[in-house]
Amino acid sequence: MSSTILAILVLLAIGLMGLRIANQYQRAVIFRLGRYMRTSGPGLYWIIPLIEWQQTVDLRINTTAVEQQETITKDNVPIKVNAVVWYRVVDPKLSVIEVKNIDLAVIQVALTTLRTGIGQHSLDEVLKEQETVASIIQGKIDAVTEPWGVKVERVEMKNVEIPESMQRAMAQEAEALREKRARLIKAQAEFEASEQLRRASEIIMQNPAALELRRMQMITEVGAEQNTMTIVMMPSEFVSMAGAIGKMAAAKA
Repeated sequence: MSSTILAILVLLAIGLMGLRIANQYQRAVIFRLGRYMRTSGPGLYWIIPLIEWQQTVDLRINTTAVEQQETITKDNVPIKVNAVVWYRVVDPKLSVIEVKNIDLAVIQVALTTLRTGIGQHSLDEVLKEQETVASIIQGKIDAVTEPWGVKVERVEMKNVEIPESMQRAMAQEAEALREKRARLIKAQAEFEASEQLRRASEIIMQNPAALELRRMQMITEVGAEQNTMTIVMMPSEFVSMAGAIGKMAAAKA
């Protein structure tokens, strides 16, 4: 009787030794005598003690900073770039069997791909289209890590350093572009002003009295100022008409 109880206790102990719990974000890759058997989790599962062993894999997104890399763009400009890579394990089995250290492997792939990827784009593309360049680099890294059961979610360049001489040249270019825009705006304003003057001249030519009214208005505006001497040039017709009116007034007197 006692041997039976002892055997039950031993079996119960072995059974309890084999119980495992995996969190919601974890998966357990289980091997039996060195061969892959299954992937378990999340929750409670059981392995055979001393025969089966496990390796737990985290499925959450990992963030890895890629150290600064010095590379040359397509138009032969030396730059320094550092980036951040977001990735996660989508196949726990492959991430354990195909690669020894998944984090180190992803970092090394990101380093080499970042250098070669930047070399395929010009400096303007790297500076102005960083999202597009980062997306292309992401696709290349993901193609390498896919057989490892790893999905690269995102790649983003944190900082792009360019030589000081190139910075000065870019500043001069930006200043030249601003000056160009200013001149274009001024020329457009002058063109619109001349167009308005042309329309006004056409109206005045159609109605000469409008010119005299405008002249009288101008005289009134000038005469309103103090200490101002105004010389008025009158048409000869006005002078003749004024002389005739004066003679008529003298004759009546």
